[in-house]
Amino acid sequence: MTLATTSFDWVRDLVRRESAIVLQPGKEYLVEARLLPIARQMGLPDVGKLVETVRSRPNPDDTRRIVEALTTNETSWFRDGDPFTALTSTVLPELLAARGPADRLQIWSAACSSGQEAYTIAMLLEDAMPHAASRVSITATDLSREMVERTRAGRFSQLEVNRGLPAPMLVRHFTRVGNEWEVAPALRRMVTASECNLATPLPRMGPFDVVYLRNVLIYFDLPTKQTILRRVRELMRPDGWLFLGAAETTLGVDDSWERVVLGRSSAYRPVKGS
Repeated sequence: MTLATTSFDWVRDLVRRESAIVLQPGKEYLVEARLLPIARQMGLPDVGKLVETVRSRPNPDDTRRIVEALTTNETSWFRDGDPFTALTSTVLPELLAARGPADRLQIWSAACSSGQEAYTIAMLLEDAMPHAASRVSITATDLSREMVERTRAGRFSQLEVNRGLPAPMLVRHFTRVGNEWEVAPALRRMVTASECNLATPLPRMGPFDVVYLRNVLIYFDLPTKQTILRRVRELMRPDGWLFLGAAETTLGVDDSWERVVLGRSSAYRPVKGS
């Protein structure tokens, strides 16, 4: 069944209002594919009936499930690996030189999905510096409650660990638990997961030395991108580092950032005085 225009427009408006994510015309197939399982769980025959039901009897849990179903949770270990190479080769040594021995490094994995990015960072730092668990704090946030809970659990299927996780790191940092792999306690102590909607005023966090905000801005319109970048900058240290996705940039969006080339990758730093 093809989703009616009125139903699609209602979903578009809901998602934009709650998350600022823009669903372009032509994404009806995506809405149907993502929302049909919710309709079936509620005993409804199709997505059109789901929309009709939620519109007539609004329920915060139902609207949250719809919005979360339409967010993208694509992730893997060491995804687009260059930003992680830059972290250990350039960013971490510079930060350690600039900070005192008692200073705790704070890193933010924004839109963390199920936690692979946050735990990738944790593994790298555990291997790169002594006593990392006591010197590093990684904040992992996501719009989706389900993704936050999965990050907290720190358990991954065999299929998930096969997506980019080197075998030596799997052996060194994970324990087999039934059919799943569980992150080592030292790494879990470094990572704190919580819900966060980037399109709304951000909670008090940080100040962060490094922020990974990758493959997120592409889903927002220009004013929302500008607002998010401003809010992120306000939570960073003046000499902090921001990593965006390979297809994302602050250029032409927010001129209060300076682009820095780091080998095959690049990062952004707040312009002094901005």
